[in-house]
Amino acid sequence: MDTVNLAPLRRIAESYRSIPIVYRIAAGFVLGAIVGLVVGEPATRLQPLGDLFLSLLNMLVVPLVVFTLLAGMERLSPARLGRVGGTVVGLYMVTTAIAATIGLAVANLLQPGAGQEFVPGKAESASAPSIAEVLLGIVPDNPIGAMAEGDLLSIIFFVVVFGLGLAWVRDRTDDERVRAGSETFFEFVDAGTEALFAIVWGVMEYGVLGVFALTAASLATNGIAGIVSLASLVGVVALGIAIHIGVTYLGLITAGLLGQSPIAFLSGAKDAMVTAFSIRSSSGTLPVTIADARDNLAVDESVYGFSLPLGATINMDGAAIRQAVTAVFAANVVGVPLGLGEQVTVLATVVLVSIGTAGVPGAGLIMLTIILNALGLPLTVVGFVAAVDPILGRIATMNNVTGDLAVTALAAKYNDAIDFSDGVWADSRSTLDSATPSTND
Repeated sequence: MDTVNLAPLRRIAESYRSIPIVYRIAAGFVLGAIVGLVVGEPATRLQPLGDLFLSLLNMLVVPLVVFTLLAGMERLSPARLGRVGGTVVGLYMVTTAIAATIGLAVANLLQPGAGQEFVPGKAESASAPSIAEVLLGIVPDNPIGAMAEGDLLSIIFFVVVFGLGLAWVRDRTDDERVRAGSETFFEFVDAGTEALFAIVWGVMEYGVLGVFALTAASLATNGIAGIVSLASLVGVVALGIAIHIGVTYLGLITAGLLGQSPIAFLSGAKDAMVTAFSIRSSSGTLPVTIADARDNLAVDESVYGFSLPLGATINMDGAAIRQAVTAVFAANVVGVPLGLGEQVTVLATVVLVSIGTAGVPGAGLIMLTIILNALGLPLTVVGFVAAVDPILGRIATMNNVTGDLAVTALAAKYNDAIDFSDGVWADSRSTLDSATPSTND
């Protein structure tokens, strides 16, 4: 019986796998956009394939948070955690405030929505959480329930406390069985973390098809009419985000404080950036963001295991820009321009509300509702803005995860937890050295 020659198929598969996953995902996004716009409504049948990709990513979020945090606690003393945690939270708050300021600045300069006719819509009212509610909500009544519900802030709090307790017992106990059990538990965590990273990259391989299906189904449903009608809003938000990434992350943090190449940082962060743009979820992108920090940016787990899960929850730089610009846009389309006092209110509200805003698709509309309430603007604007929420959400989420990685790298430098001789930093240095003319005759 003749055997089937599989060599051509193997060569095709090898050629496909030789293309970096980030480019394959980008190609899936472009092809999905073409299919969605050309085919139209029948392309919505691809939605289940995209939903499967999101479900696979969401499946990994809580296990990754638990395992990476515990692995970080293994090498993090309580004193060191205080230093790392203070650095990370402080940097996140500063970059969010800078982002909101940039958003207000570009919006005041370009005035998106000025002269446009208001189109009414419907929205549910929401109230901003108080500081006490935010802080008390971090402590879970039931840690297992928090994990089941995906409450990341509560999960982070419990895992950090448990991990520190376990590390403290391991280091101070006189009972050899307890010490051995603690070491065995941490070894299990290390093995589980490696297994989860292997699953992440398997999911990303499927992500090429998943992103294609999500994009095709989305554009087949909504078309581009809403994007065209709100082009000024999208353009100003995109400009604000470009300025924030270029000035804050690449200029101030990477070139200025890290002393490294911005191109190297972008090379190391590109997988997470493309994934975030594709799926519009900081939390869903977390597996990829963690992999980029570990494999590309050479950050130690003791920092990224804490900073990235926390950043996916509270670091909303892109959302801050988006909401600041949208607040000015909303005021313009209803004919009530914002004064200085109202804009200060926007700045404070954006920074505070970002702490409690989930890093998932659609959370931006909830955040916008809170801000419009604070300004006394009609909530019907939310329905108007919802037409371009998918685009705004994509670019804002991409900004969020870029900020997560930039802050993580900077916090790692301050805590001697990053290796600039490894990963993309080493590749950049090698390129620079090879391009430098030799002074020897």
